[in-house]
Amino acid sequence: MVVSVIIFFIIFGILVTTHEMGHMLIAKANGIRVLEFFVGMGPVIWKKKKGETTYSLRLLPIGGACVYDSIEDAVGDENSQREFDEHTFQNANVWARIATLFAGPFFNFITAFIVAIIVVAFSSWNFPVINNLVEDSAAVDAGLQIGDEIVSIDGEKIHLAAEVTLISQFNEGGDMDIVYKRDGETYETVLTPSYSEEDGRYYMGIYIGEYRKVQGPSILAYAWYDVSYYFKATYRSLALLVKGKLSAGDVSGPVGMVKMVDDTYESVKPYGLPSVLLTMMELLILLSVNLGVMNLLPLPALDGGRLVFQFLEVVRGKPVPAEKEGLVHLAGMAALIILMVVVLFNDISKFTG
Repeated sequence: MVVSVIIFFIIFGILVTTHEMGHMLIAKANGIRVLEFFVGMGPVIWKKKKGETTYSLRLLPIGGACVYDSIEDAVGDENSQREFDEHTFQNANVWARIATLFAGPFFNFITAFIVAIIVVAFSSWNFPVINNLVEDSAAVDAGLQIGDEIVSIDGEKIHLAAEVTLISQFNEGGDMDIVYKRDGETYETVLTPSYSEEDGRYYMGIYIGEYRKVQGPSILAYAWYDVSYYFKATYRSLALLVKGKLSAGDVSGPVGMVKMVDDTYESVKPYGLPSVLLTMMELLILLSVNLGVMNLLPLPALDGGRLVFQFLEVVRGKPVPAEKEGLVHLAGMAALIILMVVVLFNDISKFTG
């Protein structure tokens, strides 16, 4: 468990650092003054000031922030002219603010893609090839055979075996238009999934997956497919949550993530260090994409919520009063803290259960 906790903090540290670094780099590129960039929370254990920015590490390896110079912080300062400084966040061009806020999640996606390149280059790709069929299943009725490679489902291109599983899991009983390859020829069929009363979901009736190496320039394309898969899995899971088809028990916080890391680590540990590293990097891709998507949600206190106010300014031609925006984000932060507490207790109950 100690090793899993250390791995979790390393992964979490990378996620937070890249996210906040995105904010900082784009802020500075747009002339927005960054007062502090720190990783961790709590007491400062190291700091160094370079230019106008103080860089620091804090004791607790969770969280971090990029602190912009803002008008609110300048109020009451003995140099009242700071209030009108064009380098404060609020006085920057609205598109500069939009770019700065978007940069955090975007850097999470960039990080996921870079890591995916390494994973694809040094591991085998699970291609969407049928390796077995369930007897008397929907797949058999549709004419599918062992060795068929799924090309697309309902017009959605398929590059990874897990994409087929994902689409199957989210299917609600509708017909599926399947395009597949067999012996170099392309065919098309319609598959009607079968409902399982026991599992409460629809099944295609196939076992899918064939591992092969990806080489050369194709590595970049397949790294993109890997990131795209986690992006689709994240927003489709959020859609189920909104529809009420997922419960609070399906949402995890830091404690739940530690357990996920521990379960994953224990399952791959027998295969040696290379397998552990590649699997943890794949987990990093998942969590980095997840963090990027979650931060873009149009909810108060998140980057997405702040972006809503910036776009409102673009539409209105003038900013929303700072005090009104502040109240909205304060309420959102309070709700977020309550949610984190609920998720924490839920994680602990699952962890100890």
